[in-house]
Amino acid sequence: MSFLNPGQLISDYGTWGLAVVIFAETGLLIGFFLPGDSLLFLAGAYSAGSATARVHLNLGLVLVAVIVAAILGSQSGYLIGRRAGPALFNRPDSRFFRQANVTRAHELLEQYGTGKALLISRFVPVVRTLINPVAGVLAIPARTFTALNLIGGVLWAGGVTLLGYFLGSAINIDHYILPITAGVIILSAIPLVLEYRKQRSMGGASNREN
Repeated sequence: MSFLNPGQLISDYGTWGLAVVIFAETGLLIGFFLPGDSLLFLAGAYSAGSATARVHLNLGLVLVAVIVAAILGSQSGYLIGRRAGPALFNRPDSRFFRQANVTRAHELLEQYGTGKALLISRFVPVVRTLINPVAGVLAIPARTFTALNLIGGVLWAGGVTLLGYFLGSAINIDHYILPITAGVIILSAIPLVLEYRKQRSMGGASNREN
């Protein structure tokens, strides 16, 4: 599927397809599986002057598109949570929904507080999708959420894109696209793996106590 292949998606749909995916990944519950980090990174790399790939993007346009999409997506997720309320998450686990992910978003808010949690979650796949509606369900003040959303959207979407741009300016991205994409995916998955191990460890300790 091209929407799961960052390089193919950028090649087929360009900047606007990129923006749509970033919006869906941050704003729609069904978008958590989309390749947000790797897509932003490759979009930046394809915007570099030295890039000779099949597609070349305009860095300024890409930055505006992805930052706006990330902000609007998160704001939409927040509004969905505010309007739908707790019923939004009162459903059993399925292929595309896990109560554990919702619990993690709750824990992040409780552990770090609203400000840090909303900023940190931008860089954690799945959690960055779910924390927005969770914030809405918890009725975090709209003004507070919006301010943090603006900051987080710029840091994540703009920052990851610029990282890709600088790397693309230093090397020929065509020769390394597969290992780079794999590397970004692995780095993005590290927080989830660490959290899984933490939950397994806590579960094992709880069982031993019982």
